[in-house]
Amino acid sequence: MRERLYRGIALAGVATASIFAAAPAFAQDAQAEPAVPDGEIVVTATKRAESLQSVPISVSAIGGDTLAKARVNSVDNLVTKVANLQLTSIVGDNTPIFALRGVSMSDYSLNQSSPVATYYDEVYKGNFAFLGVAMYDLERVEVLRGPQGTLYGKNTTGGAVNIIAAPAKLGETSGYANAGYGNYNRVDLNGAINLPLGEKAALRVAGTYSRADGWFKNVVPGKPDLASTDEYAIRATLNVEASDTVRFVLRASSSFQNPRNYGIYAQPEAANRPGLGEREIASNIDEKRRARTYSVALTGTFDVSDALTVTSITSWDKGNLSFYEDTDGTATELLEIPYLDRATQFAQDLRLTSDTGGPFDFILGAYYNREKVYNQTTFEIGKDIDSDGQPGITANDCAVGLPLACLFRNQFDQVKNSYALYSDFKFAASDAITLRGGLRYTHDTGTQSNFSSDALGVDGTLIANLIPLSSLRYSQDNLSGKIGVDYKLAGGNLLYASVSRGYRAPSFNAQAFFDPSELSIARPEEVTSYEAGLKTQFMDRKITLNLAGFYYDYKNQQFINIDPATAAQTLLNIPKSRIYGGEAELTIRATDQLTIHSGVGVLSTSIQRGIVSGVNVAGNRLSNAPSFTFNTTVDLTLFDGDLGKFSVHPDISYQSSQFFEVLNVSRLRQSSYAIVGGHIDWESADGRFNASVWGKNLTDKFYFTSRVDLLAGFGFDYNHIGNPRTYGVSVGMKF
Repeated sequence: MRERLYRGIALAGVATASIFAAAPAFAQDAQAEPAVPDGEIVVTATKRAESLQSVPISVSAIGGDTLAKARVNSVDNLVTKVANLQLTSIVGDNTPIFALRGVSMSDYSLNQSSPVATYYDEVYKGNFAFLGVAMYDLERVEVLRGPQGTLYGKNTTGGAVNIIAAPAKLGETSGYANAGYGNYNRVDLNGAINLPLGEKAALRVAGTYSRADGWFKNVVPGKPDLASTDEYAIRATLNVEASDTVRFVLRASSSFQNPRNYGIYAQPEAANRPGLGEREIASNIDEKRRARTYSVALTGTFDVSDALTVTSITSWDKGNLSFYEDTDGTATELLEIPYLDRATQFAQDLRLTSDTGGPFDFILGAYYNREKVYNQTTFEIGKDIDSDGQPGITANDCAVGLPLACLFRNQFDQVKNSYALYSDFKFAASDAITLRGGLRYTHDTGTQSNFSSDALGVDGTLIANLIPLSSLRYSQDNLSGKIGVDYKLAGGNLLYASVSRGYRAPSFNAQAFFDPSELSIARPEEVTSYEAGLKTQFMDRKITLNLAGFYYDYKNQQFINIDPATAAQTLLNIPKSRIYGGEAELTIRATDQLTIHSGVGVLSTSIQRGIVSGVNVAGNRLSNAPSFTFNTTVDLTLFDGDLGKFSVHPDISYQSSQFFEVLNVSRLRQSSYAIVGGHIDWESADGRFNASVWGKNLTDKFYFTSRVDLLAGFGFDYNHIGNPRTYGVSVGMKF
């Protein structure tokens, strides 16, 4: 198996394109602090509560109410709302591999961590096993573009996706409950309750449950349809204000997913899908996907003085992810792969933040993260092929016909430790000019131990030890940072420019099966970003237009590589690539009844030096990087009176053609497509009751979310496809 990377075609003129096409969309319902003008979006992207318009970085924010009404109930759905954000779903729903501005990960292995970090309430979730179900009862989501390191616990090259849960509010008894039904017999239930515990504490408990039949119809008699939904999650938040200067927030959550697994759309159709429709499959696998998460995090805030605050975030995570993939996408047993990922994580983030009211302020932080992973992967090849001519399939068939009728299983333990000191400074040189800077020192260590790979018969009998018990380790130091300048224009508009560098730690190869030479470590990758942006508002803040342009010097991107002569899989680095482009985000509050949100992203990517699978890929485009993305949402209130408020919210997202791998194989190119959806809402005049009719992919567009030549040139194409048309109704109440 192998890489899946995307690529994008480059178009220019972000400013012109953005003003013409408009720019992206985000939450007006994020809670505003008193010091922020009414209607402004408040974010904590810089670890301070600030208006989105005063933050000198490219960040998109979407409020929790907006997310809930648009049924963005999975992190996968964010790509239709954020310019230049893409994903590949090669390991299934709710476990996306994000790409941001063309910075992506080519390795689908479950021991890896994405260059685009995912945070739940400031807690970094690196391993796929920790992600689980998160998109419910949220205050907002923030997507930060570009390298992150001077403000965040984990250093990343691509950016960060911050998922922020609704807080427990003191002195308030409130809550809500929603129920919905949709096609594929989809049932959704979710709600939350907020309870005061005296004057200085509050508890919020939220939960969600969803189930739906599979939409990938299985034509094999007696076998279930694939790609179903079956999940629940619960989160409890305890907020305690111990004193005027000491505050604690304790969060505990758990989630469970147990659906039928995704299906593989195998090509060419004549050989692998004869007589099947687009969303039909002949699969012999009926095991369910299983994902369980547990998480506990304690955030303590201590006001040392009027000007200094200490914040401590201590967290523990545990996750288990397992699924049985019908990799050949057919009813035969040519290739099937069971995956198993068990992981635990402990992290401590400690930072000192100043708020002096003077020209100079700072953040000083220390971070520690320890992640332990057990990974097991099995290639089951030709289990139904009789190689020895004797009745039945036995271990001897593997011994005689190797690799047919064999199970190739590798397993290992992995421990990664990350230690960091980080800082962020700002100095107001004048009323108009602010200078910014930051440094980060990171020390990463990693050990891959107890690695072994065996060839087994179909009954589990050991046939051959292919890779003896082995261990690898690395130790890496990195110094990265950021410098920038802001210029406040007349009327409060902001012009900013920065240079920053992000770092991604080395990685261990999880795809070594046949020879010890496959055991490998990819060197760390670095992105140096040059960015400039403009944040503006016009016409009494009725129009908000934010622009950003960037250039990336991308070094040593980590890749899975397949030797075309031996089929050996190793990790390598592509020495050098370049990316440039930009985003624009536009919000037009035309009237009290009409608001339009739009976003546009443009990208140009090019590999400058690199060899993958024996092919010189210099001049090729990176994966997961369409040259043009666009999204827009219209919020139109048709009626607001004694009978309630009636509104419509159509939306559309578009992306141009792209590749899913850096070899740029023409037949694996995904052509451009658009996804149309929306919802129609009613809310009672007192705001207590609501109802909604919603739809996604209303044109039932067929498109791929990942594509790869699985056998490296042998013409077997392994594809994931996007969700079909879905629709439904929901009702809810608030109290």
